[in-house]
Order: sequence, then structure tokens, then C-alpha cells
Amino acid sequence: MMETTQYVDKIIRELSQTVDLISNEEAEKLVNGILESKKIFVAGAGRSGLMSKSFAMRMMHMGLDAYVVGETVTPNLEKDDILIIGSGSGETKSLVSMAEKAKSLGGTVAVVTIFPESTIGRLADIAIKLPGSPKDKSDSGYKTIQPMGSLFEQTLLLFYDAVILRLMEKKGLDSTTMFGRHANLE
Repeated sequence: MMETTQYVDKIIRELSQTVDLISNEEAEKLVNGILESKKIFVAGAGRSGLMSKSFAMRMMHMGLDAYVVGETVTPNLEKDDILIIGSGSGETKSLVSMAEKAKSLGGTVAVVTIFPESTIGRLADIAIKLPGSPKDKSDSGYKTIQPMGSLFEQTLLLFYDAVILRLMEKKGLDSTTMFGRHANLE
């Protein structure tokens, strides 16, 4: 039996191993895709969706027009826009439909997934592979002590935060500049 802090240590070790498995080239395509887009839309289901919401929030703090698909204040996607989907399996039906719709409207589609060969991965203009074990535990080639899609979701959050740092670097922003856009009615 392990103590909670020992589990934390194991999780951090797993996460530290994931970084070497992410393609810098694909990540840079995403960064450039965001910078070249007029509006940025993010989507994901379940916990991946929560990670995507945090990503949209940070982009808003940067002054980018970022939106979460499904929120009441989300505008329409147009041809100069990008849709970024976080999906471990790349097969979630509602997200597949969303990717197809974005493509039909002339938008750029990016996916961050365990399976770039998935349906959404094949539809995407930009596909970033993250290590992880899918919820159904089918073989992804990566083993984890964590339940369901936890490793993917944690890696997704860290990856999105790293993309934010790269965007900040390219736009010459710092935390102080971004804090000026932080919510102030809370």
C-alpha cells in the first residue's frame, strides 16, 4: 500500500517521461496556426474539455479571440479560424462531427490526441500526438498507473500551458501584461 505522496511522485515521474515523446515540429505548427488565425475555438469532452477550457482562458488573457465550443457566447467559425480539439481517442462522435463541420466551413482543424491515425486525426490539418493510455485501456503503447485517461488529460494541460508560454514568447508578453485581462468581477 502506498501513501498519497508516493502516488504523486509516481504521477510526476510518468509526466516527466511524456515530454520526450511530443513532437516539437507539430507543436510549433499549432503555435503558428493559432497566431495565423483570426479566432480560436477549443473543444473536448469530459476532462479533456476542462483542459481545453483552461487553454482558452489563457489565450483570452493574452488578448487572443479564443472561445469554447458550446458556450452561449461562442461566435461562428469562419475560414480564417482554427478549431483545436483535445481528444484522447480521436473518435468521440460529437467531436468528429465538429471537426467535419469546421473543415466544411474552411477552418483549420488541429487535434491533440493519443491516436493521430484516428478519425479526427485524419481530418486534422495539424495533429499532435501525446502519450497516454486511453480510457478503455486498449493498447496505446504507453503504460500508466493512473485510471482511465488521466495521464493524457494531465499531459494535455501541461502541453497547452507550454503552448501558452511559446505564444507569450513569440508575442513578447509576460505575466504582468496578461494579468490585466484577468477576470475582475469575481
